[in-house]
Amino acid sequence: MTGQPRHVHDSRATATTRTGRLEGKVALITGGSGGQGLAGADLFAREGAAVVLADVIDAPGRACAARMRTEGLRALYVHLDVASLSSWQRALARIRRDFGGLHVLVNGAGVISRFGIVDTPMTEWSRVLDVNLTGPLLGMRLAAPLIRDSGGGSIVNISSTGGLVGNWDVSYVASKWGLRGITKTAALEFLDWGIRANSVHPAQVSGTGITADAVPGYAEANARVIPFGRLARPDEVMQAVLFLASDESSYITGSEIVVDCGYTSIALARVRRQLQREHAAQHVATAAKPANSATAGTRRRAKAVVKREE
Repeated sequence: MTGQPRHVHDSRATATTRTGRLEGKVALITGGSGGQGLAGADLFAREGAAVVLADVIDAPGRACAARMRTEGLRALYVHLDVASLSSWQRALARIRRDFGGLHVLVNGAGVISRFGIVDTPMTEWSRVLDVNLTGPLLGMRLAAPLIRDSGGGSIVNISSTGGLVGNWDVSYVASKWGLRGITKTAALEFLDWGIRANSVHPAQVSGTGITADAVPGYAEANARVIPFGRLARPDEVMQAVLFLASDESSYITGSEIVVDCGYTSIALARVRRQLQREHAAQHVATAAKPANSATAGTRRRAKAVVKREE
């Protein structure tokens, strides 16, 4: 892989003739039976792609593919254990046979284990890294030559804000930081093949297995910390994935898109402001009780803080 990079198709050349942003492309989405995978499959297919949903949980992905075919969309479901080399080989052989090529790989399969460093069982550590990190590694290793032979394309790895900041769940955070890193290796290694590689970093997303088994208080804490006060919808995350999969992002590789409503960039400042206001309001309430002159001074200072914060 030497010499000048092979340039992928320039979207400007056909912007007026394409009927969809992924027209003529074949896309493989792992984790295709989950919330984000199902949302992405619908979105990609309606933008003109032939979509392959892949998962170890067969029923939702298979039903989604069947429904899309009745709507005139091109869709296929394949069983895929992302941690298995032979499973990847079978899935890609089926894609080559049925569609003749591949242009987009979305590594979206993921699991979580809610343990820290001291108490995580090594079986859990291995399980999470096998799916979240080894899975995308195998997928990129085996799919990249097919994408190259199909004229180039895009790899999108779905990481997490857990791959950007600190997180309690040690195996999950290790896998997501690792996925962020190997995405950049892929961008380097596959550049000359005309393949771009980028990562997407969502915060908490509704309708996924990762949020479904969260501990008590999880939703309430997120409502307090996330600036919009709610979880992301799967389609909101997959819109970013669609952009990176399409030729619209033809000059973007080795990069990250963070889909977190400002969780990693502005949430701290926002919560700090809220806590300041609450603390000042408590002072006002306390100072409103009959008090001596010293307390009256406290009341005046508390009111001044509230006024400055408004």
